[in-house]
Amino acid sequence: MVAVTVMLDVAFHGGRSATVSAADIAERLGLARRGMEPLLQTLSRAGLLESVRGPRGGYRLGRPRRDIKVSDIVTVALSEDADPGDGPSGRLQTAVVDRVWSDLEDSARALLSALTLDDLMRRAAAAGLRRPTAEPITFAI
Repeated sequence: MVAVTVMLDVAFHGGRSATVSAADIAERLGLARRGMEPLLQTLSRAGLLESVRGPRGGYRLGRPRRDIKVSDIVTVALSEDADPGDGPSGRLQTAVVDRVWSDLEDSARALLSALTLDDLMRRAAAAGLRRPTAEPITFAI
């Protein structure tokens, strides 16, 4: 899911203190910036991200990564996409398929509730990914 990857990118490249620009996120993820803006705004409205304006602006985590569950991210992203009138209907759908999906959602929700952004960051480190270090700004004339 794109929302989880976006949140992980912000945690990995910025965290709570440094901001990450939407353009940089889009470039790293191979996505169009214009298409990502609504998602970033949705995550900001939900308090998962904080939007910072100005020349050094961008996005940073809205709260510590240990306090952001993957299920929170998924819930916010799905709430924007949900259209209850979409999809098939009928007795088989209601009696069988809807119940199967409900059971799967319960299992997925339990798994995602146990994972935090901090857990995903540990997985990134275990995979050998290293957070970039900020380079000092130097001016030469």
